[in-house]
Amino acid sequence: MFAVIRTGGKQYKVAKDELLEVERVDAKAGDKIELPVLMIGGEGATKIGAPLVEGASVKAEIVEMTRGPKLTVFKKKRRQNYRRKNGHRQDLMLVKIVEIAG
Repeated sequence: MFAVIRTGGKQYKVAKDELLEVERVDAKAGDKIELPVLMIGGEGATKIGAPLVEGASVKAEIVEMTRGPKLTVFKKKRRQNYRRKNGHRQDLMLVKIVEIAG
């Protein structure tokens, strides 16, 4: 059984006991969170939500809080003596899918 969930403005296809790196939400490591379900499939008929599947839920446990790789943002306009260098690291969290109920 699998589900398609939405978190952080992105969609992920998940299965039970899967580890997933998603954008950070307001919670702590060890907390259990519930994620919105867009689609459930695998066993029997596939259920597609409009936009969410009624009565379906995906429960996940936060394993740890991490950060993504360092990204360099560089802007330049040639012959104008214009250069801007900036950096960025995204806040992420590692979650484990505990249960898919639907």
